[in-house]
Amino acid sequence: MHEDRWGNPVTASTRAAVDGYDDALAAFLEYRLAAGEYVKAALAADPSFPMGLCLRGYMLMQLATNAVAGKVDQAIAAAQGVAGDATPRERMHLEALQQWRVGQIGAACRQWEDIVAAFPRDLLALRLHHFMSFWQGRRVDLREVPATALKAIDPEMPGYGFVLGMHAFGLEECGHYRQAEQQGREAVARNRDDLWAIHAVAHVLEMQGRADEGLGWLDYPAGSWADRNPFKAHVWWHAALFALERGDPAHVLELYDRDIRVDESGFYLDVQNAASLLMRLTLAGIDVGDRWQPLADLAQTRTGDHVMAFTDAHYMMALAGAGRIEAAGRYLDSLRAFAATGANDAATLAATLTVPIGEALLAYGEGQYGQAGDKFAALVGAMAPIGGSHAQQDIFSLILIDAVIRAGRKDQAQALLDERVRHRPADFGTRKLMEALAR
Repeated sequence: MHEDRWGNPVTASTRAAVDGYDDALAAFLEYRLAAGEYVKAALAADPSFPMGLCLRGYMLMQLATNAVAGKVDQAIAAAQGVAGDATPRERMHLEALQQWRVGQIGAACRQWEDIVAAFPRDLLALRLHHFMSFWQGRRVDLREVPATALKAIDPEMPGYGFVLGMHAFGLEECGHYRQAEQQGREAVARNRDDLWAIHAVAHVLEMQGRADEGLGWLDYPAGSWADRNPFKAHVWWHAALFALERGDPAHVLELYDRDIRVDESGFYLDVQNAASLLMRLTLAGIDVGDRWQPLADLAQTRTGDHVMAFTDAHYMMALAGAGRIEAAGRYLDSLRAFAATGANDAATLAATLTVPIGEALLAYGEGQYGQAGDKFAALVGAMAPIGGSHAQQDIFSLILIDAVIRAGRKDQAQALLDERVRHRPADFGTRKLMEALAR
């Protein structure tokens, strides 16, 4: 019986397969593009390696599109064929992958949590639990499950800093900013390549309105992280928010064009980054040129591919922002049809939350500002289950305020702005909305 780099027993016929898996997981934790090639190497060394097959399936699932379903099914079938010889931990991973594949996200998260409780050195289970808890709005879990692992592992364990970084982000999302910043900075000191920990500290600085410090924290040369997957664009998105906070839209647009705009792959996180940033600029009265149009083109091609609620909301945002009202209506109809299936957790969430958000965005795009304001007022504050951080979900609060201003509801707008100023007094978007209200 072999062990992986973190001391977890694995069922593999060769050490080369385990080494490939170890390299793949390390790359996966650092968002490196090479992770996929390392998985291929592990499976070339042992095509029946259960953890290699599970990791392949997991990485495909993280693309958050139904287009990969067939390849995921192949990985699952191969893992099922060797499950009889696998360890209990490996079989738990296979079960979690199967649950994720059919959209039973809550069940998959519980499985990963059970793995972490029994095998706290399993960084794959911890990262996957962290990832999907984030997209389910389970903010307390983002804090508590890494805390459980930290209590059980040795600070000298390889990858200990990754656990610190995850805990830092969970602390931030639960409002514990001082401790979050401390742990995030410690994680980065341990490993300068830990993008998640860099990102966790950026979140603290964003939530506390420390834009100058944020730009300093993310002052990396252009081209940094070229060997990383699309998550790097989200870190640049944070840099753009800090630039916007300082009232420097030219720098924001430079970052957008260089590092944030969506490429031909249409990765879901890129869509979220781009749509929300363009909407922030638009709400602030900044001309974004024709930048909405490529994003809307992509959104139209993804009608019917409903996997992640937060992405659905941003496709609707892109279509509304581009003025493509008919296409937005078709996307909303597709989302309603998906909700009616009740097929999985995402469909259930669509019925109760994602469809109403889509309706609010469509009303806003149509210029039905009173209706949009009413819908968003009922939704903002209850959006945690669609996923995304406090910083990411803030765009919906900004749209709400803009809608009620445009609807002529000055008292409601003033009340919303007064509350916002108490929490984010230096926010650029808030200042611009206050100016709009005063006109």
